[in-house]
This record gives sequence, C-alpha cells and structure tokens, in this order.
Amino acid sequence: MTKSFLLIFTFLFTYTSIFSQQELNANSDFNILFIGNSLTFTNNLPLLVKQHAKQKGIEITTKTIAFPNYAIEDHWNDGQIQKLISSNNFDYVIIQQGPSSQKDGRKMLIKYGKKLYSLCKINKAQLCYFMVWPSLNYYHTFDDVIKNHEDAASINHSILLPVGKIWKDYIDANQNIDYYSADGFHPSIKGSTITAKIIVEHLF
Repeated sequence: MTKSFLLIFTFLFTYTSIFSQQELNANSDFNILFIGNSLTFTNNLPLLVKQHAKQKGIEITTKTIAFPNYAIEDHWNDGQIQKLISSNNFDYVIIQQGPSSQKDGRKMLIKYGKKLYSLCKINKAQLCYFMVWPSLNYYHTFDDVIKNHEDAASINHSILLPVGKIWKDYIDANQNIDYYSADGFHPSIKGSTITAKIIVEHLF
C-alpha cells in the first residue's frame, strides 16, 4: 500500500468509527439513526441535520453507521443495524446507498427496504429513504435515480427525503453544479448544507 492510501484508509476508518460510537440523549425530542456510506458521512451530514433542526427549535440526537462504498445490503449482512433498530431507541431510521439507477440498485432499495421497514415497524420507528444523486459523469441517469427511490419508498410505506430531486431541479434551473464537490460525486459543503435542510423540512 502507498503511504497516501494508508492515510486515507485510516482517516475513513477513524471517521466512521467515531460516528458509530455516538451516544443517544434521552432528553432529545427525536433520535435518528443514519445508515449509509460516504454520501452521508462527508461533511458530517448528521451534525448539519442536528444543527438545522435546532434552528427550528427541535432537539435531535443522531447515531450514524456509514462506511465507504456500502449499500443497504452490506449493512444488513453485517447485522449491526438490526441490533440498533431493535433497541427501540429511534424515531427515524434514514437509509442511503449509491445512486441506484440500475436494476440491481433498484432491487436492493426495495428488497432490503422491505426488511428494514418490517423491523422499524416492530420497534416503532419510521423508515426514511434518503434519495441521493448520480455522479456528474452519469447525470443522464438522474431520472432513474429519482424514480427508483420514489418507487421504493412508496412500495415500503416509508418517508421519502427527495434530496436528489431537489438537487436536479436546482441544477437544471440554474445550470450550476456547486452542490457537487471537486470529484463530481460527493457533496460540497453547500450541497451537504442544503441536503440537511431538505431532510429536516421533510421530517418535521
């Protein structure tokens, strides 16, 4: 391994481990579990959600399980999220994976969303789909990303957080891609900030 690769790997491992160890606060109005990958932990989206909610007078506590390149299936196979949801500590469980514009991604959204919805229902939590966005190189697949998330949320009786759709509306209307970071896929600070705002507005 190169030194730069080791540094990146160590950073990501530490970053996600810190997230997974966050404690819940019994005095919060709502407890939220984020399940995802780097589109969730980039720019510390859960913290931005917490801060935006606080501006509206809502106190939330978040716990995040997010690892690079993970899909919902990977989290389910790990088994950690089932234990967390079964703890009956969460009001909302927000799931996120890659763009999911293709058939395999759509199938995963629906299949594992169904498993998670059933588990959430038993434990009195509401399942939420965090709709993301494609990379700029695959911008032409955006409509499929939107449709697959909309369908999965509808089929599994879940809350849709339509971040991707709102991103696309903004980009198409303004011809501005500043919600994306320099890599053309992960969110910029501005992109994560608007994402947090959308999540709060659709949850509360």
